[in-house]
Amino acid sequence: MNRQRLLLVGLEAREARGITHGFDGLFIAHEALPVVQLDQGVLYAESNSRPGTLLKVDAVIYHGIFEHDVDFITLLALWGGPCLPDAQGMLDCRLRHAGLARALRITRFGTMPRGMAIHAGTCQAPETTVAKWGNWHCGENKSRFTGAFEATEPTVFEPFIEGEAVRIMRVGDQFWQLRLAGDDWLKSIHHADAACMPMDEALQEDTRRLTDHFRLVVAGVDYMIGHDGQKYLLEVNHIPNVTVFPFINAAYIRLAQGWCQAMCWQGDAVT
Repeated sequence: MNRQRLLLVGLEAREARGITHGFDGLFIAHEALPVVQLDQGVLYAESNSRPGTLLKVDAVIYHGIFEHDVDFITLLALWGGPCLPDAQGMLDCRLRHAGLARALRITRFGTMPRGMAIHAGTCQAPETTVAKWGNWHCGENKSRFTGAFEATEPTVFEPFIEGEAVRIMRVGDQFWQLRLAGDDWLKSIHHADAACMPMDEALQEDTRRLTDHFRLVVAGVDYMIGHDGQKYLLEVNHIPNVTVFPFINAAYIRLAQGWCQAMCWQGDAVT
């Protein structure tokens, strides 16, 4: 029987072991971006045990954010083979500003008035404003200011909203609402006070709408809820953290395991 091969990218060793436990197919696992090649519609990736040797790959599980990963995700989208999450959806959301522009056409909560500078220079804001630049989706490259801000690269500006920052996590058909926390105005899933909270049904439905549009069965969608009850989309995280909360990690591993089993692969696990 022709055995098919799975490529895992970006997952820590423990997660990769959990996903491939009991898996009967062939697999390659790389925590960093591996050497890959797309040749006449066939995807190849570097072997773990034989560096420099490229092996044919039949499906990909991708979970990582790297500084120079857009070309890698583009290659996966051009390939068009089985990929978890969907490669085109990841590509649509990977670049922070362009991904936000796409998401704002779908969300019900896109009324926040934004600005943008694409050239270096001084920008003025009479009220408290948040500047966001770069393409990291990890709470990086943000600044709160009033008055002058010196932009050095393309930057999006948003009014600073007093209220609560939340994330709606989707893993398969499961959803959770997480309260983001921090010691100052920056809020994160990584803070010790971040916690699960009751679900806002409108935000859950909006997250479902967004993630269905981008074909992302794993995603984290961030919102601000103002003190006045108004809700605002902040961003769609195509590769959200799945390790901070054990119940989310377990759900992710179950989803990936089920996805692999649905491929109906057989064979011995070798690389």
